[in-house]
Amino acid sequence: MRENLTCLLHAWRTLSPATRPIAMCNFAPRFLLLASLAFAASSPIFAQTEPPQPTSAATVEGIVRDAGGKPVAGASVALLEQRDATSVQSKTNVDGTFAFLALRAGTFTVKVEKTGLRGTVMRSLELSEGEKKHIDLVLDAQVPAEGATGQPIPPVSSSDKMGFSDQPNFTVAGMTDWSNLGLHGSDSTSRTSEALAKETLALKSASAESAGNGGAGTAAAYRLSGDRDERLGDPVAAVHEYEQAARLDPSEENYFAWGSELLLHRAAQPASEVFAKGSALHSKSARMLAGLGAALYANGLYDEAARRLCEASDLNPADSAPYLFLGKMEETATAPFPCGEEKLARFAREQPANALANYYYELSLTKRERVSDNPAEFHHLEKLLEKAVSIDPALGEAYVQLGILYSTQGDLALATQVLKKAIEVNPDLGAAHYRLSLVYERMDEEAKARQEIGIYKQCEKAETDRLERQRRELRQFLVILKDQPSPAQPK
Repeated sequence: MRENLTCLLHAWRTLSPATRPIAMCNFAPRFLLLASLAFAASSPIFAQTEPPQPTSAATVEGIVRDAGGKPVAGASVALLEQRDATSVQSKTNVDGTFAFLALRAGTFTVKVEKTGLRGTVMRSLELSEGEKKHIDLVLDAQVPAEGATGQPIPPVSSSDKMGFSDQPNFTVAGMTDWSNLGLHGSDSTSRTSEALAKETLALKSASAESAGNGGAGTAAAYRLSGDRDERLGDPVAAVHEYEQAARLDPSEENYFAWGSELLLHRAAQPASEVFAKGSALHSKSARMLAGLGAALYANGLYDEAARRLCEASDLNPADSAPYLFLGKMEETATAPFPCGEEKLARFAREQPANALANYYYELSLTKRERVSDNPAEFHHLEKLLEKAVSIDPALGEAYVQLGILYSTQGDLALATQVLKKAIEVNPDLGAAHYRLSLVYERMDEEAKARQEIGIYKQCEKAETDRLERQRRELRQFLVILKDQPSPAQPK
């Protein structure tokens, strides 16, 4: 461009004064165009940018070992990107290694599990452009698979205990917006997870009141300081106080306070780590196992969560908390948990005056039986639900289950009656309006069906808005997981 402009100027100088006016008519347009383009090319504002350079892909590699340090071959490894919830799957090689290549920068979760090995390992990590990250993961020692009788896997034995000399694999660095959370499962399971976190915290509060907030000297002071920080709206300071209390005195009380604080503020994986260590150190604590079950559920490990809750119910069969946690999980489960029916049957048998015991036991049976083909089973389920609503007439969910039960038997009049009762005791119960709309459709009452489905949508929107407000009010921890050192390379 500049060469063309130079040629024009040179040609202009060679012209005689007499011919320059004539040439001006021909030169001017080209001269002005080239001059403006040359200015734009030299201007820092309009300068051409260099073509974008290709980004350098990131890599995650690692090795999976068992508790004895041996490589685990054939383990399932999933890499989940938290931004858009996409995932890729792989298997470990014979030497326990795995690799994910050509990754973009972002926040990821690595999940490892294998049939026959206890538990599932999850690790969150941040990847920068071009970064190559190595992680070491450990699955617990091999245990017998669950038998046909549905007996749960036994809890961690004393030989598997990890002392608190092990540094936690995470650091709470601050707070972040709740929408950054990579929620597992459907919205209904997310709601259940949040409810379990609050009920876990309630177990901590009830224990603290009964114990009179006692403890071992300085450690108790740290725990009480954590309670105060949480009440004052500083959960980051609170969780650090709870951690310090557990360092000074690894008591059941201190571990539970630490784990429940992490779980409340949506740090599910760190909560699982703390509750797992606490359960190993305090193997007779039912609430520690219940907290571990709630944390595993928040991580999307539903069957493993149910097993822990079943174990907790075995430790103290008179304690209703593990059963209630298990029953709440049954409400959103698509299939019955292997140990759920047995434990919830015991709950109903040993606490017959508990409305939820009867309701949750009925739920577990409904998932297993085809009641329309089994009159005896139908009457059993009906009696359980009738007992539940007689104990607690405000238990709208039990009326909904009764409505479903009668609808499957074709008794639409009775189904309509009990579903209207559910709406009477709880007008905001969306499930009651939805089920009633289905019954009206079967009765060819289209106007009433449309009305109920409209109310159902309003109830769901109101509930979603309410939960979103709660989620924004309850701030979420920003957790950084510590990298494990790479294995030494042979010389």
